Amino acid sequence: MVFNSLQFLCFSVLAFAGYWTLGFTRRGQNLFLLAASYVFYGWWNWRFLFLIAGCSAVNFIAGRIISVSRNCWVRRIALSVCCVVCLGALCWFKYFNFFTGSLQSFLNMVGVKWHPLVLNVMLPVGISFFTFQALSYTIDIYLGKLSPTRDWVEFFVFIGFFPQLVAGPIERATNLLPQFQKARRFDFDAATHGLCLIAYGLFKKMVVADTLALYVDRVFAYPEIYSSITCIIGAMFFSIQIYCDFSGYSDCARGIARLFGFSLMLNFDRPYLATNFIDFWRRWHISLSTWFKDYVYIPLGGSRLGLFKTIRNVWIVFLLSGLWHGAAWTFVIWGALHALFQSLNILKRKFMGVGEYGLVGRIFAVMGLNVAVAFAWIFFRSGDFQVLSRYMKVLFSGKVATSMMQLCAMNGPVVFAFSLLAIGLLGASYFCPRDFRFGSLKSRFVFTLACATAIVFFGMPGGGEFIYFQF
Repeated sequence: MVFNSLQFLCFSVLAFAGYWTLGFTRRGQNLFLLAASYVFYGWWNWRFLFLIAGCSAVNFIAGRIISVSRNCWVRRIALSVCCVVCLGALCWFKYFNFFTGSLQSFLNMVGVKWHPLVLNVMLPVGISFFTFQALSYTIDIYLGKLSPTRDWVEFFVFIGFFPQLVAGPIERATNLLPQFQKARRFDFDAATHGLCLIAYGLFKKMVVADTLALYVDRVFAYPEIYSSITCIIGAMFFSIQIYCDFSGYSDCARGIARLFGFSLMLNFDRPYLATNFIDFWRRWHISLSTWFKDYVYIPLGGSRLGLFKTIRNVWIVFLLSGLWHGAAWTFVIWGALHALFQSLNILKRKFMGVGEYGLVGRIFAVMGLNVAVAFAWIFFRSGDFQVLSRYMKVLFSGKVATSMMQLCAMNGPVVFAFSLLAIGLLGASYFCPRDFRFGSLKSRFVFTLACATAIVFFGMPGGGEFIYFQF
């Protein structure tokens, strides 16, 4: 059940109507949202409800134990159990085949034959998100930053809240959990803001991302028949596609949450206008980057232990971030590239200072960052070394012409024209002032109507799931 589907529209309308018209108390509202969230998650595979419920139960109990115990060993054991359960489930479902396959390849290289067990298990949707969200709750209690909730319903719905369950944002208990601890009343202003966010998110997904996917998928599937220029355009288009796909989901999630009286964190803040990679990761997938910063980078020492250890910590964080995104070495290399870019930024600041950008300098800095980001996205999009090697071979071949007959046979010019149109529409909204989009009721109405019109005339129905559902 995806946001851009008829099933979700029916589900959300029924959930919204029941939530606000049945006169629930605060606990009743939470129970209703928990039931709705589990219906939503169970729509993919009801068996995985035991996984999310078990993860929630372990962290809820551990949080209570950590808060009441004065024995440091008991506290550490409780935290360790949570880490083993959450990260163990993540590794079992997502990384078991990757690790055993990599070990098999290594052993084959040294002449040792080994045939490991291969798991034919579906990856639970959103497991990377809700395990990290649950862990942040327990870790914050352990560090004394948070007091545990005594109400299991509040905690279970905090972990399973359906708008952000399967692809984030990865919410912190300090922000979202208190919102479940007070009664909600319908707020017309918040609801119109939510509808505006939903319309914008669906516009980015259905009009821009799904249109660009037609071009990107063809170029990455058959790079050999295209030119270097076409492959460069394919990489740049994917850079825009994944931004619109993921930020579109985040906008929808925030908008749906607003309809139910909740405020989720901003997950994207115009990342492609950043002038350096430090700034880029303050704007891109903010909930994940701050999670790694707070629970990995800072505990390792952050930037407090000298230049060498700062760069070491950056590499650890980004290699883990790459692996978090997918069980393939291409994702790890994607993380390594960002670690390299980040390290170069740190060295530049260390020895050359921060510096000031004029207008021209800023434009070139933004352009340079976008080229580097798009190059790294090639590794992310390829998924395996076979596709990557084929794409890179054409990218650096210097082949400057593509057979128009081949392009026309695949509707290349038509797809390309629609892709440019989608990017143009995105640009008009991207640089539109936020106060106009989400300010007054009139401006929200105009912007929502414009997004809806674009969806009706240019949207790609049935474009498929959001890219980050696989993570």
